[in-house]
Amino acid sequence: MQVDSTDLRNHLKSGLSRLYIVHGDEMLLNLEATDLIRSAAKSKGFEDRTVLIAENRFDWSKLKEQSQSVSLFSSKKIIDLRIPSGKPGKLGSDALQSFAQCLPENTVTLIALPALDRSGRSSKWFSELGKAGVSVEVKKVYREQLPRWITHRLKLQNQTIEQSALQLIAERVEGNLIAAHQEILKLGLLLPEGHLSAEDVRNAVVDVARFDPFDLGPAILNGDKALLIRILRGLEKEGLAPPLVLWVIAEEAKILLRVKWALGEGLDMRSACADAGAWGLRQKLISNTVHKLTHEMLRNAVVQASEIDKQIKGLQPGNSWASFLALGLSIMPSRI
Repeated sequence: MQVDSTDLRNHLKSGLSRLYIVHGDEMLLNLEATDLIRSAAKSKGFEDRTVLIAENRFDWSKLKEQSQSVSLFSSKKIIDLRIPSGKPGKLGSDALQSFAQCLPENTVTLIALPALDRSGRSSKWFSELGKAGVSVEVKKVYREQLPRWITHRLKLQNQTIEQSALQLIAERVEGNLIAAHQEILKLGLLLPEGHLSAEDVRNAVVDVARFDPFDLGPAILNGDKALLIRILRGLEKEGLAPPLVLWVIAEEAKILLRVKWALGEGLDMRSACADAGAWGLRQKLISNTVHKLTHEMLRNAVVQASEIDKQIKGLQPGNSWASFLALGLSIMPSRI
């Protein structure tokens, strides 16, 4: 069965399949699709999760072992298999075909792949997997499709936008889906629900001055206290809405916590970061930082963020900007 990634949320409402194959090179959408499937599975009691990464010299017998093993903690589990190259080789091809012909009970298997070329799509292993489960294609969002994609994402946060403002955002992000995602999040945090005019968007996002709230993360991960203070002071002087600043710093803490947890579960750094939504330079910064922080420090930071949210809403006394600095410092590694 084939399902477009845009229809995945509705598909999951009708029930879970025992096998999902997610394939495509649009990193943000690929991650969102796999997250949706894992969340749906967890809501149905599939708590135990095993991650297998099929890179060079991967032992394909592990897939069979996991399909036959029983968890001590739960009768339901998730097998999360990733094939970064999209080419399992002869042994992998045989293993995947055998697996597709006898899917394990009480198990949801998620297989993540990049976009496949013609030979991959026509391969026997991919065909057998598609027959046994649900194939979810994550299609690339091309530049000309971006305005419609942005409109759809804004609708999810109960916002509509006029055409000139929409074009403004599309031109600003230059076809970069992750950049577009960040701009949409900004609009949701800075502006109320309803219709957004070009002036609204220009004031809230497009003409953000030289201090960018998304520079806070690198400053924290680099352990640069002076830069963190300078950015926060600049954002405060420019009158940036506190909810956006809180979201950026709190999201950094949550990502670090997710990576820390994933590493403890046996994932390698690259997979742990990808799982948490961190790529490129950010992944490198997290790799240098996360080992210097404890689970307790990161959990405390997430709790601290919820307290700052109360300050912003006037439910608790305190200076939110001073609290932002304290929160950033709490997850900042010591500079060596």
